[in-house]
Amino acid sequence: MLGATPFESQIKEIEREITLRGLVLDIDWANEAQVRKVAREALACRMDPAHPECRPTDRVMIARLELYGLAQLMLTLMRKSAESGFLTHGGDVWKSLGRALWLEAQEQKTP
Repeated sequence: MLGATPFESQIKEIEREITLRGLVLDIDWANEAQVRKVAREALACRMDPAHPECRPTDRVMIARLELYGLAQLMLTLMRKSAESGFLTHGGDVWKSLGRALWLEAQEQKTP
């Protein structure tokens, strides 16, 4: 279905927050290798309070963990949108990260 979706405001909010974290982390969203690395790390990240990386103390690590969480939200929203019969379309950052997440997820499925 084309046009506005019930997910439009959530898409914009998530993309804005991803963009802000990308500024802190100096991510070039046009650099496919860099974005694929971020996607790979986001897919691998599991919150474990016992792990030191899950208790960050500096703003860069906090931004990194928040970005990973936002990537998971992004994937969840895309899945829910598809289940509801809507295609989700964000801006350039959304498309860059979304493509990288999809490619990395496909590679993880390949033995």
